[in-house]
Amino acid sequence: MPKYTGRRLGQPFSAIRSLCAIFFGLIPALAWADFAVNLPQPASGLAQDIFDLHSLILWICLAILIVVFVPMLIALIRHRKSVGHQAAKFHDNLGVEIAWTIVPVLILIGMAWPATRLVASMKDTSKSDLTIKVTGHQWKWEYEYLGEDIRFMSNSSTPKVQIDGEQSKGEHYLLEVDRPLVVPAGQKVRLVLTASDVIHAWWVPAFGVKQDAIPGFIRDAWFKVDQVGTYRGQCAELCGVGHGFMPVVVDVVSPEQFATWKQEQKTLVAAAAANVGKTYEMAELKALGEKVYAANCVACHQPTGMGVPGAFPALNGSAIVSGEKAGHIDIVLNGKAATAMAAFGKQLSDLDLAAVITYERNSWNNTTGDLVQPADIAARRR
Repeated sequence: MPKYTGRRLGQPFSAIRSLCAIFFGLIPALAWADFAVNLPQPASGLAQDIFDLHSLILWICLAILIVVFVPMLIALIRHRKSVGHQAAKFHDNLGVEIAWTIVPVLILIGMAWPATRLVASMKDTSKSDLTIKVTGHQWKWEYEYLGEDIRFMSNSSTPKVQIDGEQSKGEHYLLEVDRPLVVPAGQKVRLVLTASDVIHAWWVPAFGVKQDAIPGFIRDAWFKVDQVGTYRGQCAELCGVGHGFMPVVVDVVSPEQFATWKQEQKTLVAAAAANVGKTYEMAELKALGEKVYAANCVACHQPTGMGVPGAFPALNGSAIVSGEKAGHIDIVLNGKAATAMAAFGKQLSDLDLAAVITYERNSWNNTTGDLVQPADIAARRR
């Protein structure tokens, strides 16, 4: 009876393993997906310039590939030792060496010149028609129209049931917000960007704008879009556990529509100021507070109020939530140093703050029965 060695038995198994590796390696390629082979369709002149430069550089790279690597590959195949060719013996050629030094330098200069002009254009925020301050927070954007007394927060509005997989994903899954940035078509918009906590990045591919928002620094960018429409982007800097829930949505409207929108926003601001002295019932505050909590607090403290052990404290049964109202208001207004608890005093209105604090003190297992009114928040601001 023949004796089979481990080596002979291992050969077919080795072949099977190789075939399996190839098969499983090809599985991702078999998936039907929306493969993009180029940059998104430009919506601004700046984005079009970036697109054109990108295309030019790719054509130059293709030309280099054809001129350099194709002849080299042919030479390697036709002059290999296995077909009888002998290695040539020759000395250096000064002319060739000068040529292959000067030509690449000229190519680099030819690429660097338009690239430098484009970068300078990207940084030229002068002569803008509108300036908007953009502040990144974990995990939302704050927009302030300088000189217009308009300021609001923009939060992701993708339903949690879609995020949890309990409902099919919407058309703009994770790319939808409750309040988009609104700008007029045909006008140069300057953005001044900063952040309140960690580094974020405001990115809308169709505008050709991607600018970091850094705590303690002011960076700026600009865009001008002529076509009315809705444009979407995301935070492009890893900024924490809620990074994937920080979309950017910009509505570009006609100048007439923008003027109407501005007036509506100023009316809302006036109405919010008038609400400071109004007294609300428990049901009203809890209903609004639940929405404010979902938009601003749920990422850390969770829908159940139980937080994330070791990272974010629970609000359910918390000594702060069940303690004096003044202490609870102060920590929500001013945040807590050396923790992830942000100061919401500048992010939310008095009514929103009163509602969310009332909601926290009367939800889950918390039954304080306390109502916090907008006037209580206004008093603690002083």
